[in-house]
Amino acid sequence: MKRQRVIGMFGMLAASLWCAYAAVAAEAFKVGVMDQQAVMEQSKSGKRALEEMKSYSLTRQKIVNADDQELKEMEASLQDPNNKLSEPAKQEKQEQFRTKLEAYQRRLADFNREVQQKQREMVAEYAKKIAAAAQAVAQKEGYQAILDKGSEVMIRIVLYHQPGLDVTDRVVKEFDSQNK
Repeated sequence: MKRQRVIGMFGMLAASLWCAYAAVAAEAFKVGVMDQQAVMEQSKSGKRALEEMKSYSLTRQKIVNADDQELKEMEASLQDPNNKLSEPAKQEKQEQFRTKLEAYQRRLADFNREVQQKQREMVAEYAKKIAAAAQAVAQKEGYQAILDKGSEVMIRIVLYHQPGLDVTDRVVKEFDSQNK
């Protein structure tokens, strides 16, 4: 479904470009391509945001690791053959372990949701900022369109382009000037 939507959007984009080209056939049609991911990774503001995201994730991971270690220690003490606990005490320890395990699993799921939400928010925010920088480059340099190349992870929109059409570096510079 999502792929069909993307393909449909690509078709509409191609048709729009063709119509625009036909409308200005006497005039040169200038198109550029850029790599949004590279803009994010190469710009100062993007690097800061990625570092903040990494730090946020690492903080959460440290908490999860501490909980994981505690659970492993509890499990080891329960399985220790030298442990001389009475049956009621052993059952109480097992119940404590189950309770902590459930809390650990909930916390892990919550942290994963938090990190994914924060990533989505960051991507949405920076996509708007990158689009504004690309628009500024297009207006300054007379481009009718600047297309995102896509990446190996995402669907590639531009399968081939001449290297001279790549405006990623200019978009990075504009992005940095707009987002200090």
